[in-house]
Amino acid sequence: MDWNFGILPDFFFNGLKLGAIYAVVAVALVLIFKATTLINFAQGELAMIGAFIVYILNDEGEFLGAPLWISILLAMVISAGLGMLVERALVRPFDPDDHLPIVLITLGLYLILNAVAGDIWNYQVRPFGNLFGTFPSWVPSVGGDRFLEIAGTRLFYDTIGIWITLILSLFGLAMLLNKTKIGLSFRAVSSSVESARLVGVNTGRTLGFGWALASAFGTLGAALVAPSLGGVQPNMMGAILIYSLAGAALGGLDSLGGAVLGGVLVGLIQSVVVSWFGVVVMGQSYMSILQLAAAFVVILIVLLFRPSGLFGTKKIERV
Repeated sequence: MDWNFGILPDFFFNGLKLGAIYAVVAVALVLIFKATTLINFAQGELAMIGAFIVYILNDEGEFLGAPLWISILLAMVISAGLGMLVERALVRPFDPDDHLPIVLITLGLYLILNAVAGDIWNYQVRPFGNLFGTFPSWVPSVGGDRFLEIAGTRLFYDTIGIWITLILSLFGLAMLLNKTKIGLSFRAVSSSVESARLVGVNTGRTLGFGWALASAFGTLGAALVAPSLGGVQPNMMGAILIYSLAGAALGGLDSLGGAVLGGVLVGLIQSVVVSWFGVVVMGQSYMSILQLAAAFVVILIVLLFRPSGLFGTKKIERV
């Protein structure tokens, strides 16, 4: 058996790229969980709708012809408004301590958004521009995607660009949560809804702010992953949500930093361990099955042995 370790660095760089994308979506999941202690199962479909908004706004889309970066920023703002609307209309009317109705609502929203997107765009893959892969023109490329060659290994520009985007967005999120009044209110609500209400925090508006942030981050993650999927289509975020959930569970569902690290680890596990092993041992045809199985195994191991994740807050009960 030829283990072919020479291709391992390529899988490592690809794992870093995937991990950054999973980290962005995992942060969106954690933002909702910190505020409600619930997983938003519609997070992937909200992100998918955001990606289609980018497609409509962009010059490679249908109507307005805005540059891709501008289209993504505008779509994040629109998605934030959609997230606030969902929280106000579908989540806030219910008792936050009764989790079952809210879980059912997010599952129903998942099905509705997927069906609506399928009716509008017919489950066809629509072209989506690559933010980072096509410049500068003087460096080598594969299929139009530019790369740096490091010790015989290709580090593609989109990997570098995705990591820069992740770092900048996390810095902006940290500033928003730590230096603004609404951010401090969100942190208070995340710690204790009742205590925050007692000190005068408008918990409803603050929870809406959390849903807005999560929707915006989800749209960013969908925009970053779309070029790797060949474009946007209604089912694009299904597997991404599973991998991101595995990353959030691994890092800790109430830890933003843990979600980032967990997402990166899941990306590396998927690419370095599973994909490379699948290529050299079992063949290409088994790779997608192995990747999904690995994500479920990560979730199962975390739930069995460390439910709070690597950096999550352990639940303390008085006996």
